[in-house]
Amino acid sequence: MSRTNPPPRRRRRALLTAGVLAATALGTGGLMQGQAAAAAFACEVDYSVNDWGSGFTANVSITNTGDAATNGWTLTYNYAGNQRLSQGWNAVWSQSGQTVTVEDTGWNAAIAPNATVSAGANFTYSGTNAAPTAFSVNGVACGDEDPGGPDPDPDPDPPGDRVDNPYANAGVYVNPDWSAHAAAEPGGDAIANEPTAVWLDRRAAITGGSAGNSTGLREHLDNALVQAQDHENFVFQVVVYNLPGRDCAALASNGELAADDIDTYKNEFIDPIAEILSDPAYADLRIVTIVEIDSLPNLITNVSPRETATENCDTMLANGNYQEGIAYALQELGAIPNVYNYVDAGHYGWIGWDDNFGASAELFHDVAVQSGSVDNVHGFIVNTANYGPTTEPYYSINDSVGGVSVRQSDWVDWNRYVDNQSFAQGFRQELISQGFDSGIGMLIDTSRNGWGGPDRPTGPGPMTDVNAYVEGSRLDGRFQAGNWCNQSGAGLGERPQASPATGIDAYAWIKPPGESDGSSELIDNDEGKGFDRMCDPTYEGNPRNNFNMSGALPNAPLSGHWFSAQFQELLANAYPPVN
Repeated sequence: MSRTNPPPRRRRRALLTAGVLAATALGTGGLMQGQAAAAAFACEVDYSVNDWGSGFTANVSITNTGDAATNGWTLTYNYAGNQRLSQGWNAVWSQSGQTVTVEDTGWNAAIAPNATVSAGANFTYSGTNAAPTAFSVNGVACGDEDPGGPDPDPDPDPPGDRVDNPYANAGVYVNPDWSAHAAAEPGGDAIANEPTAVWLDRRAAITGGSAGNSTGLREHLDNALVQAQDHENFVFQVVVYNLPGRDCAALASNGELAADDIDTYKNEFIDPIAEILSDPAYADLRIVTIVEIDSLPNLITNVSPRETATENCDTMLANGNYQEGIAYALQELGAIPNVYNYVDAGHYGWIGWDDNFGASAELFHDVAVQSGSVDNVHGFIVNTANYGPTTEPYYSINDSVGGVSVRQSDWVDWNRYVDNQSFAQGFRQELISQGFDSGIGMLIDTSRNGWGGPDRPTGPGPMTDVNAYVEGSRLDGRFQAGNWCNQSGAGLGERPQASPATGIDAYAWIKPPGESDGSSELIDNDEGKGFDRMCDPTYEGNPRNNFNMSGALPNAPLSGHWFSAQFQELLANAYPPVN
């Protein structure tokens, strides 16, 4: 990607496995000398690093591989260089010389058998930053299967380095489920081999076999290994989308989990996904995760006292489960060395206004910090499952007519952006100013934002007044930039490609073209999906779209289900055209 001297992203991982250690008592407290006590505690420590050259974040996870719970724990290890502790979290961190001590905080003192606790800290250093080679918990050497000698098979994982842009010089997974649908459509063969993302939008999608998700995650990854044989590097794209109280500002994409089901989200959704993605069989894949679309921006734009507030969004802001859930997902997925987390950042027609822009970036930073480290976020994605053009070629935010800025036009309505690429580049700088790594990259979903066909403008609009100019210039054919459901007149956009513009990691087809955004009328279902009037072509709008018509296509099925009429329209209005 095109960036100015981005800092290196390095990740080291040391995994040390301990067997069960027997303890002996020495003739006091009623035990005879040499009598063996019950096997108690043994440990495994996973140590990983996000390193930016002059400092790093160390993450440690302690797993109790013994048969008794801890009642308090203290981890110790040594650095070989001049690493110095700055701050820590989820434990009490201290350092004396080269020895680091990490103690429980009280609330996490008990580690049950087979359970894991995690903590993290920031360090500074110069020179080299070698990973520690030995860890002890409560005096027990983790990874020493024989207390009298060295571990005969320590089996440490080799260091893993995330690349700056996972899409660079890489093939990308073609989802066979989507490809088969596309190829079965008239003319669909022309694009059936384009890469699209796998969507995990409920727990059943992880294992597969359900409507709309016939292939499970592990089977998709196995398919990716086969496709990867023809490429030196290979990307697998997966959408993680099942928050409690999901999409609080809409109904069509509501999910299966209630607003307070945060433990279910963690234990039955994120944990199984992380377990599969961390399988060493998939370690050579570059796994791009798109984390929870349509969530955090709602906590800025659709909460009280705004006119656009919804009761559900007020609930999610109050209970904090969007933040907690996303932080947990970033932490667990970010601990996997070959996973690249990209967080959904809405689009210009959602958070491009001054009162949304900085507040959204600040919220994203807070949640990244809550995950343990901002380096759990590799980048952000805009326009996921939306329709806003990548670029508007015939007018810009800097234009004016008769001294009147386009910002004053009815369409732009004081927004500071008119397309997604300028928004993504501007928002990237705002995110960096909030504390994200200067090497973060942006993705733009271009699956349905081409706006080709006979209605596409061929040049700027008339200069008679600012509204006529904007209306005649804009590619975007929607009634309002907030409209999101099965939009009439839309077309396929730019084909997936790496590094298309400064700060942009890739154009990607994350929303598979031809999969419905929501049903145009109420359809009973067992997928937790409601009926949203924004998917009804007769609907005249609400405060969130300034009371404009919905612009939705008729006869649409449930969200995520195949919508042949939409696919045919996207194909016909594709830009660049499908040849």
